Amino acid sequence: MSDHSHSPQPHATHAPVTRPGETTEIHETVPHAHATAAPAAHAAGHGGDHGGEHAHGGIGTYLMVFLALCVLTTMSFFTYSSAWPWRDQPQVGWAFMMAVSCTKAMLVVLFFMHVLWEANWKYVLTIPAAMMAVFLALMLVPDVGMRTRMVAQERALYMPRQSDVRLMERAAEAGNAERGGEAH
Repeated sequence: MSDHSHSPQPHATHAPVTRPGETTEIHETVPHAHATAAPAAHAAGHGGDHGGEHAHGGIGTYLMVFLALCVLTTMSFFTYSSAWPWRDQPQVGWAFMMAVSCTKAMLVVLFFMHVLWEANWKYVLTIPAAMMAVFLALMLVPDVGMRTRMVAQERALYMPRQSDVRLMERAAEAGNAERGGEAH
């Protein structure tokens, strides 16, 4: 062990870079090993100052993302309006809402959780997790598709049949027609 590695340096001046062109001077007694590591960490961007506007897009970026989230939320509500052109095809609305939801989640993760500005190690974490999510969803497809194949007798008695579903749809249409006739 060398003598200068643990000997304190009285009134050592350190100037970590906090913003381009600015330094902050700190006068304190710091061991030599920490004196050389702290400025290097700050210069590499690993310091405590993570919230600089210049590094993360600024307030304008956040306001634009907020406005995009508002527009996307309005688009989600549009699927329930009378102007939605695919009212008789709910699968189209579901697919549209899933796309809008995924887009909103991506914006929140990228900008508000600062993943856009992270190092490339983010891919090591997100790609395997995304692959596992897709794999697990695909593994559930047979369970959902064959959920009525083997059921208990008691449950089979109370399960809706396709003819029951058609009867309920006709009753709903008749009720809607009656309410429509009363309004005129």
